[in-house]
Amino acid sequence: MPHALAAALAGLGLGLSLIVAIGAQNAFVLRQGLRREHVLIVVVVCAASDAILIAAGVAGLGVLIQQAGWILVVVRIAGAAFLTWYGIGAARQAIKPKVLEAEEGGDRMTRAAAISTVLALTWLNPHVYLDTVVLLGSIGGTYGDARWWFALGATIGSIVWFSALGFGSRALRPLFAKPIAWRVLDALIAMVMFAIAISLVVGLFTE
Repeated sequence: MPHALAAALAGLGLGLSLIVAIGAQNAFVLRQGLRREHVLIVVVVCAASDAILIAAGVAGLGVLIQQAGWILVVVRIAGAAFLTWYGIGAARQAIKPKVLEAEEGGDRMTRAAAISTVLALTWLNPHVYLDTVVLLGSIGGTYGDARWWFALGATIGSIVWFSALGFGSRALRPLFAKPIAWRVLDALIAMVMFAIAISLVVGLFTE
C-alpha cells in the first residue's frame, strides 16, 4: 500500500504540473467559467478526456504513438487549423463594437457548441498526447503493478484542476463587470490560440 500511495501522489503531482500550464483548453474552461455557460459539462469532458488519455498511456499506447509519427503530424495540422479558426472568433469578440454585458458575456454558446469546442481543443492538440499519453504513460509504466495508482493520481489532479478553474473563476466575475475586461480576456485567448497554432505548424518542420 505505501508503494501504491507513493505512485498515486507522484501521478497527482506530475499531472498537475503538466496541466496547469496556460493553453487553449485552460483558456476555454476559464472563459466558460466566467460566463457561467455549461461549466459542469465542460469540466466533465476535460477531466474524462484526460482520464481516457492517461489510462491509454499507462496501458502502452504511448509506445505506438512514438513509433507512428504520422499520427501526430495529422493531429498537428488539424489542431493548427481549428485553433486558428477559434482564435479568429475570439479576436472578433474582442474588437466588435457592441458592448459585452458581464451577465451574458456576449452571444451565448449552445451546449452542443461548448462540447464540440472543448472536445476539439482537447483531442486536436498534439501536446495533450505528448503530455498525457507519452510522458505520463512512460513514467507511470515505471511503477510496475502500481502504475494504475499513478494513473489514478494523475486523473484526480485533472479533476481538481478543471473543477477549480471552471467553478473558481466565478470569484473573478466582479472584475469582469466591466466590458473592457471581456475584451482583454478575448484578446488574450486569441493570442494564445494563434501562438499555439503557429507552434504546431513550426513543429512540423523542426521536429
